[in-house]
Amino acid sequence: MTDATKPRPQFIVTPAQAGIQRSKPSGRSWAPAFAGATKVLCGGRIAHGAALVVIGLLAGCAPRPPLPPHLELTRVSFADLPGWRDGDEAAALPALLKSCGALAKLPDDARLGVAGLAGDWRRPCTDAAALTNPTADTARNFFETEFAPFAAADNGKTDALVTGYYEPELAGARRQSARFAVPILARPLDLVSADLGAFRPAWRGERISGRVVGSALVPYWTRAQIEAGALNRFHLALLYAADPIDLFFLQVQGSGRVRLADGRTVEIGYAGENGRAYVALGKLLVERGAMTLDQVSLQSIKAWLRAHPDDAKTLMDDNPSYVFFRVLPGGAPIGAEGVELTPGRSLAVDPRFVPLGVPLWLDVAQGDSAIRRLVVAQDTGGAISGPLRGDLFWGAGETAEARAGPLRAVGRTFLLLPKLAASKG
Repeated sequence: MTDATKPRPQFIVTPAQAGIQRSKPSGRSWAPAFAGATKVLCGGRIAHGAALVVIGLLAGCAPRPPLPPHLELTRVSFADLPGWRDGDEAAALPALLKSCGALAKLPDDARLGVAGLAGDWRRPCTDAAALTNPTADTARNFFETEFAPFAAADNGKTDALVTGYYEPELAGARRQSARFAVPILARPLDLVSADLGAFRPAWRGERISGRVVGSALVPYWTRAQIEAGALNRFHLALLYAADPIDLFFLQVQGSGRVRLADGRTVEIGYAGENGRAYVALGKLLVERGAMTLDQVSLQSIKAWLRAHPDDAKTLMDDNPSYVFFRVLPGGAPIGAEGVELTPGRSLAVDPRFVPLGVPLWLDVAQGDSAIRRLVVAQDTGGAISGPLRGDLFWGAGETAEARAGPLRAVGRTFLLLPKLAASKG
């Protein structure tokens, strides 16, 4: 973290990045037009136009490997947060207070990465709890008094990506039948998870899951193996769904509601996963020419799967990650921080970079629609990777799905850190 004037944004675009960030025609690989303005840095030299091809071949020029993700924080003022004076910061206080409850359980010397120590949060949390019926102005004054804003970047890049998630509702039953044949599984007893940060500080935020065979920890069963019956002997079914596609997206979202025939609903939440790397179906469909990046949304992926029943299972199996569930007695979705999620104010983040409990100001837009609001990091997700990645929780039901599914907003994110923690940075 550095105290500095507002930095100039730096944009470095490589062919690989452009191929991911921009849509391209189906079946055609990305290639730059070798115009006079085209440049590439090679061995300390700038090559222009078609000459870069010759230099690349003769001089052994190869693209630099991408730098590992790295959170960079630059101190700014609240006046630098676009839309800050127009927001309803009071609406974020309930979410913050839930996180304060989780932080209160930690010892004062518990380290929270860039957010300092748990003890640094005692005063802000106490003052937040003391607010009575706060207005937007009262809440804004509270945050300006207790927190310091920092602009987030990743190796000089500032473009953050914010998508959306929601709590799906699907039809189900307590007993298996011809209609409800797809099991919703509880966490198996042989699934072992470890926080690697407990072994080496450099691995903070990294987790690994597997099963013990003899004296060795080996990778857990894949999605395809689990659905083929690898866990049948454990009898793990909590409930049964009618549609494997609905179950797949329930796993993507991490929690949801199962509507029974008698009208009652059962709230289920994340209980663990098999530790396999998450593979986004949208990315696979783009790579295979089935759609372009700007066409990818939850709704379009669902539509493709239903329109291609012979290929749907194979595509879903290409994502080896598998999520297990538990029944939530309180009837509300719980995030990775262990607190109830707040629609429109809870954000899923990558905890390797953004500690859970930290407030963030979003300044992102998709087309003409902008999202400028205060949120709190309270959840994680398999697809949420990197310091500039967020997933905004929208709640439950069809309206929430309609808002979450198409969301792919780009812009800036700002972390709000307690001033005591910021003073130590």
